[in-house]
Amino acid sequence: MAINISILGSTGSIGIQSLDVARNLKIKVSGLSANSNVDLLEKQAREFMPRIVAINNVSLKEELKSRLKDLPIEVLSGLDGLKAVAAMDETDTVVASVVGIAGLIPTLEAIKRGKDIALANKETLVTAGSIVMSEARKHKVNILPVDSEHSAIFQCLIGNNSNRVSKLILTASGGPFRGKSYEDLKGVTLKDALNHPNWVMGSKITIDSASLMNKGLEVIEARWLFDLPLERIEVLIHPQSVIHSMVEYCDGSVLAQLGSPDMRIPIQFALTYPDRINNDFSKLDLLKTRSLTFEEPDFDGFPCLKLAFEALKMGGTMPAVLNAANEVAVGLFLEEKIRFIDIPVIIEEAMGKHQKNNNPSLEDIIEVDKDTRDIILKK
Repeated sequence: MAINISILGSTGSIGIQSLDVARNLKIKVSGLSANSNVDLLEKQAREFMPRIVAINNVSLKEELKSRLKDLPIEVLSGLDGLKAVAAMDETDTVVASVVGIAGLIPTLEAIKRGKDIALANKETLVTAGSIVMSEARKHKVNILPVDSEHSAIFQCLIGNNSNRVSKLILTASGGPFRGKSYEDLKGVTLKDALNHPNWVMGSKITIDSASLMNKGLEVIEARWLFDLPLERIEVLIHPQSVIHSMVEYCDGSVLAQLGSPDMRIPIQFALTYPDRINNDFSKLDLLKTRSLTFEEPDFDGFPCLKLAFEALKMGGTMPAVLNAANEVAVGLFLEEKIRFIDIPVIIEEAMGKHQKNNNPSLEDIIEVDKDTRDIILKK
């Protein structure tokens, strides 16, 4: 069980819920970082009294420092600040919940310092899965998944021989546009896309869920987390969001993990593993659930999922291009500069123009990420 944690991305949805878990379990919080939400970061710092806080937006450092001047808290900023929070001596577990590729370098810093990782940042493994998992093995670090789907698979694998796994089955709610055709999606609004039927999440991941890119990113992440090829990873639409994912074994047995759609449950499991501890979080009532249904994903209506499968199959730097293009496209949609259906078009164009590197270094991946963003934004 984690005794002392740092949180990268403490003002986001997962960060806030991680602090709720820490509050309930009385886990010490030694480091906090945020992108630009000074108000909430100050409030969190005053409650949890970390030794270090970091604000990624360098221009906000002095304001945060002024607000916290009455407290014995070191205030840092930028990438160096995030790395410092990730590498604190007293921390045993780092919750990596920064949105996007921004979480990659500080997460690697934590791994190199021997910290266990409660991983909620998909992009870390999507863009650099081979490098990250290699470093984790080298430094004997546990990568404990926080995403409900990967946590479910992780739990279904416990006590079983991984060599006996036939396939992983990732479930997806289908988001707010489940059942809609490509034609239907031409007129959807930002408000429509942000209206997820089951989960309360940050805006970026909510749009990814609406486009099914979130599930595509999870497929790539699962490939690295559980060391299984694409051919043995499947996606099923499960509208009720009760079964969070499943593992099928060679004898035909299928193990599933069920629970209420409350992200604090997988967060707590990541922080208390291998133990389980009582909480007052919402419990699943199967009598109210009544039915569990499944559908095949619509790859034509939701091409982002197909593009993610293609990027993983191509390998090398292509997943980094997929991720960067998606982050830019989602950002443009959130600013209402493009339509929802333009997101996969932008991604496909970026992938089509890219000459992939089959064996990239970390520097190569970071350069590809930057170049992809620049090309899209200059159009």
